[in-house]
Amino acid sequence: MEIFEGMNTDAVLALAIGLMVFIFINLVFNVRIFEGLRKVILEALEAILDAVNKYNTRKYVERRKKEAIDVSKENAISKYNTVVENIIIDFQLPLTLESFTSTLCVSFVLLVLLVLIFMQNVTLSFVMAVSIFIGLSTLFVMRSQRLKTEKMEQIMDAEDIICPLAHEGVFVAIKKVMQSGEYIHENIRPYFAQFINNCENNGYSFRQAMELLNRQLGRKFDNFASKAIIFEYNERKGMADIFMDVVDENAILREINIRKDKVFRKMNRDFLLKTLIIVLFFLYALTIPEFRDAMMNTTIGRVVNTILVSMICLSFAKCQSLQGNLGIGGIEK
Repeated sequence: MEIFEGMNTDAVLALAIGLMVFIFINLVFNVRIFEGLRKVILEALEAILDAVNKYNTRKYVERRKKEAIDVSKENAISKYNTVVENIIIDFQLPLTLESFTSTLCVSFVLLVLLVLIFMQNVTLSFVMAVSIFIGLSTLFVMRSQRLKTEKMEQIMDAEDIICPLAHEGVFVAIKKVMQSGEYIHENIRPYFAQFINNCENNGYSFRQAMELLNRQLGRKFDNFASKAIIFEYNERKGMADIFMDVVDENAILREINIRKDKVFRKMNRDFLLKTLIIVLFFLYALTIPEFRDAMMNTTIGRVVNTILVSMICLSFAKCQSLQGNLGIGGIEK
């Protein structure tokens, strides 16, 4: 074995004897050194996690107090907080902003260590890890955006069913639609059920219940909610026609989103195809021994690898950023 090539016979023999004595002591005297070591490691990890959890809880309380008395200006930190909170809501993660950030930090450190094993260069490993981390984070944001799109479609479907019935009263229309399990998607159905329960059993006024429903469904529901409140308290003959504007708006948004979706799909397909060509060419080139040795075992090769990986990850992030800037009709960006 290679590990013993640089050792003489005496050293190998001494190592073997020491190992045998160690095993003998453990068996005869029932010394459970590994169980003790395992216990120490688990207790240390538990202490670290407990300390991190207490820190996150304290920061969470401080942030909530600050938000209650101060409206923060728009900056990089507030944008990060908004993105993370949206991801937590979209994926229904059992985390706070602070615990999510701690998880990100730990994941990044582990990623750096993993890359370091292959790159054997701290600087290059850090650069590559940052690029990979940006690429992975972009995947989460892209999926979050997709979930928002799906939710918007579900809200528009619900509005299209409720609006034609609004002349009977918005509450009556929602209650009638909720009697069937076919029209309102199961993802947003609990919010409408809570709205009905708030009006009937929890002592909410129509305005209070509708404003809560509006906050739960997001900005896409703003137009319908505002019209519903006006109609509820200022109903006049023929006024129910204002809800048909919501249906017309939904039809326009659907057409816009279909066109944007086609553009986005083409952008993603083109990027994936170009990336696949680069990766396949690189893998084919690695079949040449000289090229493989140069790329894997030299500083210049590692630098080139870092540049290639970084370009792919950052290009992917830029592509998704452009799509995010274009946005999806009716979704808060």
